[in-house]
Amino acid sequence: QVQLVESGGGLVQAGDSLRLSCVVSGGTFNTYTMGWFRQAPGEEREFVAAIMWGAGLTDHADSVKGRFTISRDDAKNTVYLQMNSLKIEDTADYYCAAARRRWVASMTVDYEYWGQGTRVSVSS
Repeated sequence: QVQLVESGGGLVQAGDSLRLSCVVSGGTFNTYTMGWFRQAPGEEREFVAAIMWGAGLTDHADSVKGRFTISRDDAKNTVYLQMNSLKIEDTADYYCAAARRRWVASMTVDYEYWGQGTRVSVSS
């Protein structure tokens, strides 16, 4: 059974940085495209970033380009989301997800496995 466990969320001020981590167990990590999504209160879950297995091709939502960076360490079965220059509107629950896809998937329906989420709160 594939399990994803996120960590690294917290309460920060606007302009600060955070790094989220997601450890995957029970599957073949280096064959998964990994993604980060977020969901703010009352909003739908939205794509943040994804990284494909192999060559490590990435995609980032326009709202986070230049501020957030996704990366992966296959030796540690871990995917990261480095978040810099955080804004109040980045406040949300952040979810890690895994997909058996051969592209940089950006839709929630493409992902088979999900973590429980970690909360990021950004204050002014």
